[in-house]
Amino acid sequence: MRKQFWLLLATVILLFPAGIHSATQYDLVIYGGTAAAVTAAVQARQMGKTVIIVSPDKYLGGLSSGGLGFTDTGNKAVIGGLAREFYHRVYQHYQKPEAWRQEKREQFGNKGQGTVALDGENRTMWIFEPHVAEQVFEDFIREHKIPVVRNEWLNRKTGVRKVGARIVSIRTLSGKTYAAKMFIDATYEGDLMAAASVSYHVGRESKDQYGEQWAGVQTGVLHHRHHFGAVKEKISPYLIPGDPRSGVLPGISTAPPGDYGAADKKVQAYCFRMCLTDHADNRVPFPKPVGYDPKQYELLLRIFQAGWRETFQKFDRIPNRKTDTNNHGPFSTDNIGMNYDYPDASYERRRAIIREHEQYQKGWLYFIANDPRVPKDVQEEFRKWGLARDEFKDNGNWPHQIYVREARRMIGAYVMTENELLKRRPTPESVGMGSYGIDSHNIQRYIIGSGKDAYVQNEGDIGVSTNGPYQIAYGSLVPKRGQIENLLVPVTVSSSHIAYGSIRMEPVFMILGQSAATAAAMAIDGKLAVQDVPYARLKEKLLQDKQVLEFATPSTK
Repeated sequence: MRKQFWLLLATVILLFPAGIHSATQYDLVIYGGTAAAVTAAVQARQMGKTVIIVSPDKYLGGLSSGGLGFTDTGNKAVIGGLAREFYHRVYQHYQKPEAWRQEKREQFGNKGQGTVALDGENRTMWIFEPHVAEQVFEDFIREHKIPVVRNEWLNRKTGVRKVGARIVSIRTLSGKTYAAKMFIDATYEGDLMAAASVSYHVGRESKDQYGEQWAGVQTGVLHHRHHFGAVKEKISPYLIPGDPRSGVLPGISTAPPGDYGAADKKVQAYCFRMCLTDHADNRVPFPKPVGYDPKQYELLLRIFQAGWRETFQKFDRIPNRKTDTNNHGPFSTDNIGMNYDYPDASYERRRAIIREHEQYQKGWLYFIANDPRVPKDVQEEFRKWGLARDEFKDNGNWPHQIYVREARRMIGAYVMTENELLKRRPTPESVGMGSYGIDSHNIQRYIIGSGKDAYVQNEGDIGVSTNGPYQIAYGSLVPKRGQIENLLVPVTVSSSHIAYGSIRMEPVFMILGQSAATAAAMAIDGKLAVQDVPYARLKEKLLQDKQVLEFATPSTK
């Protein structure tokens, strides 16, 4: 069967050379510019394969270079291979005296999440500035002589050419075509996967679909402090408090939230991971965005008036008096409920969603810093902060990557669920590990009750410990048998919504990118479908390349 395919492919290329490809043929084409794309490309080159990154993005690294510098790591012991090499290079950068411009290295110290940021034994650093991460990724590309084409967007309607169950080439909107033996979709959205007609899911599964405790709508579940239970008093959802006839405040849905445990088509909220600074010489005052409307932040004002004072709790410090600023609280940088159509949306519609998110978040900053109704103690402290002048310099100091926490998720050969993450059942054929807690941000903001006693609440924020590292199955990187035989998907992996809440961390994407490229190279050498790569040989190569595939969690007995 395999011999017949290769003969058919050769025939097609001979008969239609211009239609298939007029440029270089590669062993591997990687679509996307994320951290996973880079590690996959490096691994392919190290295994002697020709590879090209076709990136819709101008910048490499995705969120890792786009503001998420306070790395969500979990247990760092399970981060190996090229992912660990990335953090080692970050460490090396910050050993240079010239790397410390706005503060001394001793002032920063060993800041980190739960454990120290600097790991002296393994010489790694997990907290960094965006431009440093971008440079590390660019260094990987330069050292391994990996060709990268940027701002090339897949033609999602007609740009995937297949012969039988194999992708032969992809074409971008500019008309350029890239042919290869193997393909990797390393985008946050899963665009190549979807365009190739691979099965996928958007939204939350029900509790019953995979037997998951935390699946589906989670009304009444209040984890973290990103809900209105963190406020001392109930907040009315109406323009005039207590008066339903006055209308509903912006940012609140009037639709029912859905039944507890039920499936829906909604995805967790997006935001930008901002790089802020309180260093006067490097601070850019928060700009007033075009279309700014203070009415959009009336709900935040009521929260302040109720005594809430946690504004600065996710101003996480990174070097040189900067932050990786993330969402925190019941009304923050997460633009809840404004992204449901993003995963399957057209490029034009996605750009509109991103613009709306940017306007919302810049407006949030400007409102707190300038609206005279904001409590004086909050505003005075907030005005000490601004955008970092030396980051994202060609984008108005604003991150170039929105945080797509979740979009499409493949339904592949194996579906990862909370049952694997919580070790209720074993995971087959590990190709990497995760360990960060199951973490979903809020999905909707709705009204509880009716009439004058109604109040607002958030739903969807989940934080559940995995009780130690867990394995990720090779089957979650490959499509179902009978769909596509030469595609691997290390970012929009086959998993449930709740499992993806942990898997979606940047170090894990780097790990899975390397493992996907390893399998792709083996499939090429053996003229195999990705579903048929022999796991014993794959495991041997991954371990040789210092991937971590298992971890003995200490007993709690």
